[in-house]
Amino acid sequence: MTTITNALKKALDYIKTWKFWKELIIMTLGMLVTSAAVYYFLVPSKLIIGTISGLSIVLVGIFEAIGIQIKLSTTILVINVILLIMAYFMVNKEFGVKTVYTALILGPFTGLWEKVAPWQNFAVMNAATGAPSVMGDPWFDLCCFVLLLSAAQALMFSINASTGGLDILAKIVNKYFHFDIGASVSIAGAIICCTAFAINPFRMVIIGLIGTWINGVVVDYFTDTLNRRKRVCIISEKNDLIRQFIINDLVRGCSIYEIKGGYSGETQTEIQVILTKDEFSDLMEFLKRNNVKAFMTAGNVSEIYGTWFKHHKLTTITTGVDAEPK
Repeated sequence: MTTITNALKKALDYIKTWKFWKELIIMTLGMLVTSAAVYYFLVPSKLIIGTISGLSIVLVGIFEAIGIQIKLSTTILVINVILLIMAYFMVNKEFGVKTVYTALILGPFTGLWEKVAPWQNFAVMNAATGAPSVMGDPWFDLCCFVLLLSAAQALMFSINASTGGLDILAKIVNKYFHFDIGASVSIAGAIICCTAFAINPFRMVIIGLIGTWINGVVVDYFTDTLNRRKRVCIISEKNDLIRQFIINDLVRGCSIYEIKGGYSGETQTEIQVILTKDEFSDLMEFLKRNNVKAFMTAGNVSEIYGTWFKHHKLTTITTGVDAEPK
């Protein structure tokens, strides 16, 4: 009983935090965009990209061919429920719980777009394929869908959530086989995409496979952009001043190395620090304002593991010793 009470107390405390509401807003808006992308760019032309929504379209088409009418939103919901159980046990509880929310609202949001603004109001017949299309061409539908979906996926992955469906399979592939998340999306998506042979001609399946590959590439691009940090190496005669600014003003930890110049043979000190884009700009402004001469190199880092805190900085200190994370 005490364990349950403590768990409920922690859950209630978490609900009161800004982090919870910020992530809830991000997930809701992300799924609203995802559902619109599915409904307006996949459903009319029956363009099957390697997603659970695409698989659902295939299943709906198969059932219609044998005289059984089922809703797309219902099919998406059922498949996602199965995958959610896999996410909870095979990835981690946080990812699973967040994905429960996003996966369960994808179907209802798709139904919402269907009621508010049916795609039939915007679609035109494509002369080449004979199928309706919102953009008038399956390639344009493909581009619009991939851009919207990839942006939503990258945003979800950044908060350890997902858009459900294919993302769950991709996360499992990413965790157990250590592929990049974009490659994981492509692998899982390509398998699903091939089911489109059941309802689509060869040409449309190839377009879907190309779209699935592009989706993986764009997801990697957006993910790298969202996670990008600067690894900065600094050599200066005023290293202590720079170190104090990094620790006390930027509130970041740093590493200090003794190095020996290959040309001069002199022993010097190098500071290495990981900074966000804004923090790097603040550091450059500080060096310029204080006329600090320094030799610096800065490179982009897209993946950081261990004790570098994305959302929490170190406690501000003045002693020159790194503080413990909050």
